[in-house]
Amino acid sequence: MADDSGIADPSADPTLAQIPRLADAYFLRTKQIVGQHGDCRVTYVVFMRRPVVFTPKLAIDWLTEVARKRGTTVDIDLVREEGEWVGAGEPLFYYSGSLFHLVDLETQLLQKIGPACVAAYNAFTMCVDLPKVAFLAMDARHCAGAEMADMMAYAASVGSNAARRQVGAIGFTGNATDLTAPWFGNTTGRGTMPHALIGYAGSTLRAAELYHASFPDTDLVCLVDYFGKEVTDALAVCRRFPELAAAGRVAFRLDTHGGRFIEGLDTASSYAVLERHAPNAIRGYRTEAELRHLVGTGVTAAAIYHFREALDQAGFPKVKIIASSGFGPAKCKVMAGRTGSRPTRPPTSSPTTASRWSRSAASSCSRRRVKRCASAALSRGRAGSSGRRSRSCWRAARQRRDQHRCRRSRCWRHRPRARRAAGSRRAICEWTWSTSLMAYR
Repeated sequence: MADDSGIADPSADPTLAQIPRLADAYFLRTKQIVGQHGDCRVTYVVFMRRPVVFTPKLAIDWLTEVARKRGTTVDIDLVREEGEWVGAGEPLFYYSGSLFHLVDLETQLLQKIGPACVAAYNAFTMCVDLPKVAFLAMDARHCAGAEMADMMAYAASVGSNAARRQVGAIGFTGNATDLTAPWFGNTTGRGTMPHALIGYAGSTLRAAELYHASFPDTDLVCLVDYFGKEVTDALAVCRRFPELAAAGRVAFRLDTHGGRFIEGLDTASSYAVLERHAPNAIRGYRTEAELRHLVGTGVTAAAIYHFREALDQAGFPKVKIIASSGFGPAKCKVMAGRTGSRPTRPPTSSPTTASRWSRSAASSCSRRRVKRCASAALSRGRAGSSGRRSRSCWRAARQRRDQHRCRRSRCWRHRPRARRAAGSRRAICEWTWSTSLMAYR
């Protein structure tokens, strides 16, 4: 409802009516003072105290709509493009207008710009860390209402699109609700079965049968942690639907809670799984939080590898795995680095040499460096100024050489040609050396 001047009645318009209730009290007092002593034109600058990805649409749309309904104008100067990375303290945008009409909008405006920019930054880092992984936004039930759900979905889409432009990431391909599906280019939300359906059916297999009977044209995605038998129940579903499994139309969602391990794993076997698939992930220093994501309880790197092993060994290599439960920026970063920032094996064209690059070899290599220096000093002391080694020193050196002949050829200190080579070649050899020592520690 509007008066003759086209200005909406604050008491009749829901958007305007709730502003006094949601604004900070000191903004309302300032508005009253300005109304009594005269208005002026002001310019605001909006910035964040941490790096973010610029996500302005919801805030800007709200600001312009409120200004329109109040019968005033606001000039907005966007310093950045949507999806652009912005450093801490750098301006996001400026807006200018009547202080009387703008002063009480700051509370809601910052509520709409701050969380969205931080969420977009988190989504961006997750997608960049795992560029070949497709994400599904399942945050709606954790949001404080539909407005926050819409904001978080918008932010995830902005961060995801930024990751696509930068590294070609798959990013977020969908979400859980119809309301926010358009942010991801969809018309409906995605998802298959919650824990409640399995409880209703009485077994994971029966729930899969019920789901497939109701939705035969969609892929069969089963939740398998309800009874704590992830591997057993998954294999039972695969054997019940072998055609779908062979066609790659079966997937299992791992959502094991953090109070227990996935079926068939414990701490020792978790380390063994990563030793087989990603040994560098556990050979360097890790914090306790990182180790929980790698070999702890719940959905970890070891759990995913273990589950993949079970499916492959049973003859279902095309069955997909969907991992959920606590996948935020920190967990995704650990998952991305589970094999380290370098390949699991040193760069080499010789499979034989690479296969011998083990912890024992690294240990022997480090000890050999110390022993070689000590033997050289000892031989110089025994042989006098001539520098010739004694017979025992030469015998010990020859034994060490024979024992580690496969390693001597890889170390630039023992290869004159490598020692004379370009810096890049020497850098590769030094890299393998430092990796071996890091693995040994």
